[in-house]
Amino acid sequence: MENNTVNEPLEQYGKPASFEQVWQMFQETDKMFKETDKMLSEKFKETDKKLNKLEALFTSQWGKLIESLVEGDLVNVLNQRNIKVEHTMQRMKGNHKGEKFEHDIIAVNVKEVVIVEVKTTLRVEDVNYFHEKLWKAKQYMAEYKDKTIYGAVAFLTADGASDRMAEKMGLFVIKATGNSSSIINNSDFKPKAF
Repeated sequence: MENNTVNEPLEQYGKPASFEQVWQMFQETDKMFKETDKMLSEKFKETDKKLNKLEALFTSQWGKLIESLVEGDLVNVLNQRNIKVEHTMQRMKGNHKGEKFEHDIIAVNVKEVVIVEVKTTLRVEDVNYFHEKLWKAKQYMAEYKDKTIYGAVAFLTADGASDRMAEKMGLFVIKATGNSSSIINNSDFKPKAF
């Protein structure tokens, strides 16, 4: 046999809420959601800023590490290509007529300069951008106007055919490997003078 009894509350029901009361509760709830959204949005922005700062710091430090790795063996690899390097410089920055420039590594001797662009991952657009910068090098750095300037790209990994593209543009192609680096152009490669 089925029990069809309904358990009713012991207290009486209150008066139903009016439309105005329901509308007011809805507005109060909506206001609380908006305040919560605003607070969360500000927290997310703050977290994004912190993450961006950390990423920039990591990227900068990683870039310096790769540059040091390449520079550490640059004299040896260029000497093997008959460019007798007298000294190197890292992170050369300057300003020529309001146009800023920066070169990761510069290797110099009496007659020649090798400007090296260092990337963790070398991309086609990096090669194109660097190639354009090389044409302005003598203009930007007057102390090298009487020297032959060569370009080089150095990297840990190459995206697509960026390394082959760099070689076709007349750039030395330097692959950083482990605790050293090496030029990977063909042995008969002739660099382009800028």
